[in-house]
Amino acid sequence: MPKRSIRRSMLAQRKSLSPEEVGSASLRIQNTFLETDNYRCARSILVYSPTHHEVDTGLIVRCALNSGKKVSFPRVVGDEMFFCSVQDPSSLKKGAFGILEPCASGEVFAPEEADVLVVPGVAFDLNGHRIGYGKGYYDKTLHRLEGHGKLVGLCYDFQLVDEILNESHDVKMDLIVTEKRIVYP
Repeated sequence: MPKRSIRRSMLAQRKSLSPEEVGSASLRIQNTFLETDNYRCARSILVYSPTHHEVDTGLIVRCALNSGKKVSFPRVVGDEMFFCSVQDPSSLKKGAFGILEPCASGEVFAPEEADVLVVPGVAFDLNGHRIGYGKGYYDKTLHRLEGHGKLVGLCYDFQLVDEILNESHDVKMDLIVTEKRIVYP
C-alpha cells in the first residue's frame, strides 16, 4: 500500500479514538517504555509534544524530570527542527503547526548528544520503518542516528503494519512500543 494511503488510513483510525482510549493506551505504552533499559539508562531524552491523538508523552516527561534526566522538545523554525531543553512542560507554547514547543530562549540540545529520542509517527512497520506526516522534519534531523539504539517510536498497536516501502531518507527506529508489545527491529 502506498505511504499516502497508509497515512490517510492511520490518521482516520487515530482520529476516531475517544479521549478515554487515547488515555488508556497512552498510559500502557508509556509505562512499558519506562520499564525498558533504553529509558532507565538514559541521562537525556528528546520527546515530542503529542497532537491529533498521538500517544501521550506526559508521564515520560514527568518521570524523566523527577529522576534528574535532561528533557528536550522539538522546535520548528522554518524548514529546520531544533531540540530545546525544558525544565517545566507547562512552559511549552503553541508553535509551528499548533504543536506545543519550547520558547526560543531554551538551551539548544544536539540530537547526537541524547541517549534516547522518542519519535512520533503515523505508522511503523516490524522492521522499524516509519511514516510521519510527510514534512520530513524528523527524517532530516535524525537520519544520522539510525542504528545507534537511540530511536524509539511510540504508537498504538493498530499503527504497526507488516511492511512499509521505505525510501533512503526514511528514518528507521531501534525500538517500537505499543500498548500490546515491544518490537526490536
